[in-house]
Amino acid sequence: MKSLLASTCLFLGTVAGSSLANAADCGSVTIASMNWQSAEVISNLDKIILNEGYGCEAEITVGDTVPTITSMAEKGQPDIAPEAWIDLLPDVVKKGTEEGRIVKVGSPLPDGGVQGWWIPKYIADAHPDIKTIPDMLKHPELFPDPEDPSKG
Repeated sequence: MKSLLASTCLFLGTVAGSSLANAADCGSVTIASMNWQSAEVISNLDKIILNEGYGCEAEITVGDTVPTITSMAEKGQPDIAPEAWIDLLPDVVKKGTEEGRIVKVGSPLPDGGVQGWWIPKYIADAHPDIKTIPDMLKHPELFPDPEDPSKG
């Protein structure tokens, strides 16, 4: 029993020591907070976990999909983008991944997410021919610009 207790204490001491070493290695970390709610929540959670759990100096920087992903692929900054819709820039992401500046480590939305352009159901029901953006562009009168109703 004493040997079990001693090995457990030794193990916990080793884990605690390695956690302190990892915290010292962590340093400053920049986290992109995109301009939509789920990304804002995730980036703030990451900041709390990195600062409080690992002793990092994590700070949030404002981000948006195209400039953030491009900057990560070209400059390696910011360090983390907790939620990014990478299918908008497949070539940029591929190049950044191949050059080692971008590494995908997980998915904040394990059930997936759907990206797309949406029209109201009543318009879809009344106009079943609208299935794509080119179809929609044939009907600008259905989608008037709020500032200039003569434009769709």
